[in-house]
Amino acid sequence: MSQQKSDYVDETEIDESLDDLPAAETVEATVENLEANGFDVVVADDASDALAEIRSRIPEGASVMNGHSTTLEEIGFVEYLSEGDHDWESLPDDIWSIEDDAERQAARRESQTADYFLGGVNAIAQTGELVAADRSGSRIGAYPFAAGNVVIVSGVNKIVPTLDDALDRLESVAYPLENERAQDAYGVESAIAKQLIFRQELEEGRTTVVLIREQFGY
Repeated sequence: MSQQKSDYVDETEIDESLDDLPAAETVEATVENLEANGFDVVVADDASDALAEIRSRIPEGASVMNGHSTTLEEIGFVEYLSEGDHDWESLPDDIWSIEDDAERQAARRESQTADYFLGGVNAIAQTGELVAADRSGSRIGAYPFAAGNVVIVSGVNKIVPTLDDALDRLESVAYPLENERAQDAYGVESAIAKQLIFRQELEEGRTTVVLIREQFGY
C-alpha cells in the first residue's frame, strides 16, 4: 500500500497555515481566476465525484499517462487506470513492464505526448496560477505543451492567496512531505529541481483543473 500524507504529517514539520481548507468564497474566486486564465475548472465534492468527473472526460481509445500524484492515488485513479473497466491505453502499465532501463526511459519521454496526461500540483494561487515541481521533470514536462490534454487534480487545501504564497507552499509544505515519501519509496531524497509556474492555458479546452472540496495530497 502506498503511503499517504497522513503517514508523514505527524513526523514532518510543515507550515500548516498553507494547508488549511479555504472558505467557499475563496474557492469560488479561485475558480473564476483560473477560468479567466484559460483553464477549464470542475469542482468535485469528494474523491468518488472527482474520479467520476475524470472518467467522463477521457474518451474511449485515448492513450492515458499520469505523473506521480498522491492525490490521484487517494481518489483511486491510479488503481482504476491499471485495473479498472475502461477502453483507454494505459501507458504506465506498458512503461513499467519494460525491463531495459534505456528503453523504459525513452518510453517515459514519449508518454509525455499522451492524449491525456493526469497529475497534480503543489499549490494553486487564488489569483489563478498553478505551481508544481519535480525532481526529474517526468510529471510537469507534459503540462505546458507536450500532452494533447491535461487533467490536473487537487484538493482545495492547496489554494493560497498569491503566487508568492504558492511558491512558499511548494517549499514549506509539499517538499518536506514529498522528500519523506521519496526516501521511503525510493531510498533517495527528493529535490525541487524542475519547477513550473503555469500562468495561462492558451489552447481552449486543453487543460482541466479538478478541484476537490476536501484535503488531498501535498
